[in-house]
Amino acid sequence: MNNNRFVLLDLICYVVFPLAVWNITRDYIGDYYAMLLSSIPGIIYTIYRFKALKKVNFFGIYMIVTLVAGTLIDVLAGSALQLLWNNVIFAYVMAGVFLLTILIRRPIALYFALDFVELQGYDRGFSKKLFYKKELLRWFNLIVVAYIFQNVVLASVKVWLISEFGVEAFDKGIIIRQVINWGLTFAIIGGFFYIGKVIKNSPGLIHEVQKEVEQEKNKTREA
Repeated sequence: MNNNRFVLLDLICYVVFPLAVWNITRDYIGDYYAMLLSSIPGIIYTIYRFKALKKVNFFGIYMIVTLVAGTLIDVLAGSALQLLWNNVIFAYVMAGVFLLTILIRRPIALYFALDFVELQGYDRGFSKKLFYKKELLRWFNLIVVAYIFQNVVLASVKVWLISEFGVEAFDKGIIIRQVINWGLTFAIIGGFFYIGKVIKNSPGLIHEVQKEVEQEKNKTREA
């Protein structure tokens, strides 16, 4: 499936369907259940995209875990307003998790990149050594900072919308949040492309990792 089709499906499943289901069903089943029902197209689509990878990897596990956690938080909310506040809390918690990955020197963006390059046929172990080089690691950390910023901004927008409009924040905020989300996502993707450019323009880094791998192989043989 090409990228243009994914963009179209994103728009339909994450914006069009939720808004349609919300506006059509809320008068019949109530705000809370309308919100839960409106999330189903996105859940199904997310699982479909996960299966499209045809491989269990770190990014796939991350998607499934966050999907299950988010769904449980929604189901256990008990009311439409509490559901909105739970989503705010969840976004702030995720920002904290992203920050933790930087502090423990396991930036989540680096592991997403490892999944991607492995799918392209590159050796995961070699790529990991390369990505942990200082020149690249700082850029992966910056991408994680962008993830943190994305979650904090989106959560803060939700706080404002809920404070201003209450339950109506779901309807009024979905397009605004999606636009912000896409904008920051493009910036994050740009960061990954920049890392690729740095690697391409730094053959010395690749040679350095090749030497390290060769030295480790020699030590293993000697042992």
